[in-house]
Amino acid sequence: MPFATLDGIKTNYIIKGAGPHLLMMAPRGFESTLQSWDHGKWKDMDAINALSKHFTVVAYDRREAGQSGGRVEVLTWTVFALHAKLLLEHLDIERAFVLGVCMGVGVAAKFASLYPEACTGLILAQPVGGYRWKLRTHGFFDRHIAYVRQHGLAAVRSRAKGQNFMRDPEAGPWASAMANDAAFAERFVKQDLDAYLSLLVQSRDALFPDTFVSGPPPEVLMMIDTPTSIWPGDDASHSTSGAQQLRELMPRMQYWDLHPSQQTPENMLERIVAFRQVVETTGLPPSPAMPGPAMPPVT
Repeated sequence: MPFATLDGIKTNYIIKGAGPHLLMMAPRGFESTLQSWDHGKWKDMDAINALSKHFTVVAYDRREAGQSGGRVEVLTWTVFALHAKLLLEHLDIERAFVLGVCMGVGVAAKFASLYPEACTGLILAQPVGGYRWKLRTHGFFDRHIAYVRQHGLAAVRSRAKGQNFMRDPEAGPWASAMANDAAFAERFVKQDLDAYLSLLVQSRDALFPDTFVSGPPPEVLMMIDTPTSIWPGDDASHSTSGAQQLRELMPRMQYWDLHPSQQTPENMLERIVAFRQVVETTGLPPSPAMPGPAMPPVT
């Protein structure tokens, strides 16, 4: 698999298939990697291979995840979206459908708000949000902050064995980058401790300020004039309320009113392909009521 250097950050990606481009923003929270598509229903779908029969798929390890690198700075939806845009520019791709799943929904929605000219359509599947998700994510950051205060940055570097932030919160958001890059790890331990702790608090509060669906704030979502397909989740991290908030605010959306237990690898693939057909034929005009008209079956 190739690597690209995007604004100084090494990025692991693949490109495969034919047809309109589909930029895939992986699920599993901070563990947003190519391997994340090998879990759950996406694994059963064989997502990258199946979707590459209908799209030119671009999938990647998000910065600070997998084999991609990172940079110690305040983490926001904007920096994650910029990373994705730079990947498209590296590949000379002007426009793409964007599939965001789980925490990838926040990145995808921010991408559409910042780069509307680059976003043909959005598929936002099982967005994260809600009170329990906020508690969980704040817990990740707070555990790392406590560990740093007690043990220092050198201990963080020693703990960083490639485990993702969500698997080992004490190792922090840059654990993968330290495991992949000895020079990065050396710079990490030399930074100012108090400045780093402040940066962590800023990142936590920028990404997860409240219980609203993770990603852009309501006033930004209302301005996203991009055809959007929204799929609900229904568990502690992927609250149904998060999908409903997107449904209520995004002006050109269709809502898949189907419980996640009934979302199967087969009908998920059909839904994505049908969405492409709708966008390419009608453009998905603004929805005066919810939900929008049913999508046509895939033939």
